[in-house]
Amino acid sequence: MSDLFVGNTVLILVDVQKGGDGAIPHMDGAEDRLPNILRVLAGARETGIPRVFFQEAHRRSMVDFGRELDGVEKVHLLEGDRATELRDELERRPDEPLIVKRRYSCFFGTDLEILLKGLKAETLLLVGGLTDVCVHYTFVDAHQHDYRVRVVEDACTGSSWARHEAALDAMEYLQTGARRMTDEVVGALMARARGSR
Repeated sequence: MSDLFVGNTVLILVDVQKGGDGAIPHMDGAEDRLPNILRVLAGARETGIPRVFFQEAHRRSMVDFGRELDGVEKVHLLEGDRATELRDELERRPDEPLIVKRRYSCFFGTDLEILLKGLKAETLLLVGGLTDVCVHYTFVDAHQHDYRVRVVEDACTGSSWARHEAALDAMEYLQTGARRMTDEVVGALMARARGSR
């Protein structure tokens, strides 16, 4: 099946949340990425690849923001706000873990590493946003934990097109072949499904 998936693969859905409150900038066409996210998710479900959902959420007291507001972003994704909820289209299932995170990386201050050890994961497949923030930071931490990482670039959205492309370039620098497209990933997933029948 090529080098796209090596060993046990886990799909990580990074912060696919409702948003829309204007607190975080998004590149033009960001909404157009959702169908690709859903296609990758459907392929993972069909083939039995584990799916882990992440949700960035901050306490309303804002005690856990740290340095996060030093840049462009305004106060965002507070607990209880509609913008913080996962997108309804994901239709997360009871057997699909949801991990709430307070910072950018899915590894920082969460039990993701424990979960991945239990799943005997070797390859991580990333979709979601922001490409240049949470996806990138998660990729870097996964790389430093010695996972193979694939980022589905047309199923990710950045804060701008320039930052989206720069982050993808940086990820490809760390792992050759990291950048993948939805059609390729879904095709590989379907091939895996056919091979297991």
